[in-house]
Amino acid sequence: MTRNLSTQLKKRRRAAGNPMAAFDNLPPEARAWAAQAVLPWSAQSVRKIWSRALRETGCKISALNRLDAAERATLSKEPAPSL
Repeated sequence: MTRNLSTQLKKRRRAAGNPMAAFDNLPPEARAWAAQAVLPWSAQSVRKIWSRALRETGCKISALNRLDAAERATLSKEPAPSL
């Protein structure tokens, strides 16, 4: 079976519960970010980064920037494709 995402990164088990309900319970800005993200982020991961950034800065734009930075950091761990 082929998948939509081909990556060398470690795979992690999904948390118990309903992932769609967890996604629907994200704040609208975080939900919109997750919907357009390059990588498939769990709602739990998005909520953790979002909540920490809001707690530290109190700014939604900073929280979105933190999510972008987390995605860039994760993507930088991916080895370059061999040609």
